Amino acid sequence: MWDSFWDYLWSAVVIFAFIAYLIILFNILTDLFWRDHKTSGWIKAIWVVFLILLPYLTALVYLIARGGGMAQRAREAAFAAQRETDDYIRQAAGRSPAQEIADAKGLLDNGVITEAEFDALKAKALSG
Repeated sequence: MWDSFWDYLWSAVVIFAFIAYLIILFNILTDLFWRDHKTSGWIKAIWVVFLILLPYLTALVYLIARGGGMAQRAREAAFAAQRETDDYIRQAAGRSPAQEIADAKGLLDNGVITEAEFDALKAKALSG
């Protein structure tokens, strides 16, 4: 099959173009079906049909026509994922020592705990 260097080079170019198309296709489909909630189902179906019938041309047209919105939706999705991750980390990490001491001070001021209990809570918050 690969009788010469040029056959090998041409095969490499074709394989590269196919893999690049697959990456673009997955990005387009992700944008259409998971990020873009404003486009109707009929329009999405038309894009998919054209992606099947005229794959490279349709992908190019999609990137030109909707590329800016595609980038903005990807950015918003990344920011949302970052916010969810940060919220989860804050929730999993628990409260800070300063918050623990402030709450213990409030309990002490309200007479719920004694000075010795406050000192014990403060020491525990600062140690762990």
